Amino acid sequence: MGEISIKINIADRVYPLRVTTEEEEVIRYAAKLINEKIKELQDNYAVRDKQDLLSMCVLQYATGMIKAERLAQNTDVGLEQSIHELDTLLSDFFKK
Repeated sequence: MGEISIKINIADRVYPLRVTTEEEEVIRYAAKLINEKIKELQDNYAVRDKQDLLSMCVLQYATGMIKAERLAQNTDVGLEQSIHELDTLLSDFFKK
């Protein structure tokens, strides 16, 4: 699990990074998604400033992440409740 040096281009700026070989693919894919989102925002809105485009991109990804976390939390609560109900049913069944 060695570290490697890579260069990532985001919004026409190059960022040198040291990452593990396991992280490289994920980081390169994340940079690709960011650049695609910036291009989409640039094509659809009259915004040309890279800082504004980056801010809009980050806001969209952060919003999506928060929604996914909330969904996962709600799913966990529902799953926990379902397991508890199933446990109660099985306990009652085996008591008879």
